[in-house]
Amino acid sequence: MSAMSAMNACPSLEIAVTSPAGARTARENGADRVELCTGLELGGLTPSTATVEAAVESGPPVHVLVRCRPGDFVYDGEEVALMTAEVRAALRAGARGVVVGALTPDGALDTKALAALVAAARDTDPAAQVTLHRAVDQASDPVAAVAALPGLGITRVLTSGGAPTAIEGAAVLTAMAAAAPGVDVAAGGGVRPGDIPGLLANGAGSVHLSAKSRATPRRAAGWVPLGAGGTSAEDDTHFVTDGTVVAAARRALDTTR
Repeated sequence: MSAMSAMNACPSLEIAVTSPAGARTARENGADRVELCTGLELGGLTPSTATVEAAVESGPPVHVLVRCRPGDFVYDGEEVALMTAEVRAALRAGARGVVVGALTPDGALDTKALAALVAAARDTDPAAQVTLHRAVDQASDPVAAVAALPGLGITRVLTSGGAPTAIEGAAVLTAMAAAAPGVDVAAGGGVRPGDIPGLLANGAGSVHLSAKSRATPRRAAGWVPLGAGGTSAEDDTHFVTDGTVVAAARRALDTTR
């Protein structure tokens, strides 16, 4: 069996969720794990410890996104210290893994920050999986960044191949899988169920999608904008996990086995 076919022997399905209800929906419709965050419309931010605890109770294995703010992935010392504390809190709350990332101003991996985050994870739970998140897609050389991950103790990368969507970055996913055979390349970024066979064929070891839909606003009274993201009453809402999309992704993945 080739290295690529071995990697694809048991592909897994991860769903990005923002709540215990989303974790439960993902579990009920066939997800193998969830990535838990808040602020999905901002690319995902660290959820509260209480949210992690509740998701662990209601869902499949939980990996927690640790990202202390929106925007770029260049962090100062105070921000790195905060995220190392968030890593420890997430794992103590029952998460099976954490999803982290940091870059230097010139787009290289911030190996010092990543070493601190990995050390915090290993000190808290030696069995925890550490994933590099989509900071890699803003790296100056995403393939070289993935090749460096085994030396940092990172076993998985969530990536669109440096493109707006994973299907557009499929060729780079192939190069990433070849550059780091021991790293699970999780294809994520605009993934739809119909994309899954092609992504796996291009070297992805797992697939990640948000399977989200906008929640229907519950308000019956008036509305005024409360932040930069709220441009209308209809758009000022949150995302929820759509079980029909999760189930369709599960079927698409299973047809590749």
